[in-house]
Amino acid sequence: ALEPLSVGLAIGVASALTGYLSHPSFYCSYVECCPSAGKRLNATALKVQLNTKLFGQHLAKDVVLKAVMGFSNNPSPKKPLTLSLHGWAGTGKNFLSQILAEQVHPAGLRSKFVHLFLATLHFPYHDQLNLYKEQLQNWIRGNVSACPHSVFIFDEMDKMHPGLIDAIKPFLDYYEQVDGVSYREAIFIFLSNAGGDLINKAALDFWTSGKQREEIQLKDLEAMLSVGAFNNKNSGLWHSSLIDRNLIDYFVPFLPLEHKHVKMCIRAEMIARGYAVDEEVVQAVADEMTFFPKEQKIYSDKGCKTVQAKLDIHEDV
Repeated sequence: ALEPLSVGLAIGVASALTGYLSHPSFYCSYVECCPSAGKRLNATALKVQLNTKLFGQHLAKDVVLKAVMGFSNNPSPKKPLTLSLHGWAGTGKNFLSQILAEQVHPAGLRSKFVHLFLATLHFPYHDQLNLYKEQLQNWIRGNVSACPHSVFIFDEMDKMHPGLIDAIKPFLDYYEQVDGVSYREAIFIFLSNAGGDLINKAALDFWTSGKQREEIQLKDLEAMLSVGAFNNKNSGLWHSSLIDRNLIDYFVPFLPLEHKHVKMCIRAEMIARGYAVDEEVVQAVADEMTFFPKEQKIYSDKGCKTVQAKLDIHEDV
């Protein structure tokens, strides 16, 4: 038979070990955990990531940095942060949303607390609109219940069925709770090509008038984007209550990229592949890109979207 002292000691050791292993600091070093309520984003780290990885988007950098840091530093936000990113393909919308997601959850898009929806993949059939609405509400409700700091990214908003996104309106509104769940610490990001033409025209107008693109301010484009998305049947936000009720905090414009920005993308991709930057290769890849308008050829019509594929051809060099 075991001595009472031995049994007591064994139980004590087992209890202490169990307590240590279950402590959040130990457990969360091996299993992804939802950030604690008091955790704040690192403004310096976010700024460095945006400055070193996102090219030619002074407006988007400035607006998103200020919006996210203000939201993160607010101990009691009145609603979730909601951003709508607009611009042509290849200008950095997906890139920025990934950087932001990684600052909230280090695993980024691989995190179980970051949720990416693609309109053409997750909501393909118009005749199942009501089913999609119910599924979307249940998914968001369940995930925010598990982690209040969840991030939801809706890509291809310009291909989303009109009316579908309004299903999440209660979660974006100024409610303390909805059915016992608070959504105030979540982040919602919409990505859309809609409004790209309006942004490009405004950028070209600035160029024509002799102004620098860095002089373009949010006030020059945001109202135009909001009205354009509301009235565009292909925006996914057509006649949306999210706009009507002012539930989207910022409409963020992504400007068309110039030659110098495309070259920055090429250099960054070469470095990411472990290559030494060769300016002859940079120029050769840039020369294979197409630019608009036809006469001036100022802006890349695909942004940096095809840089990786173009660089593949020059790998032997």
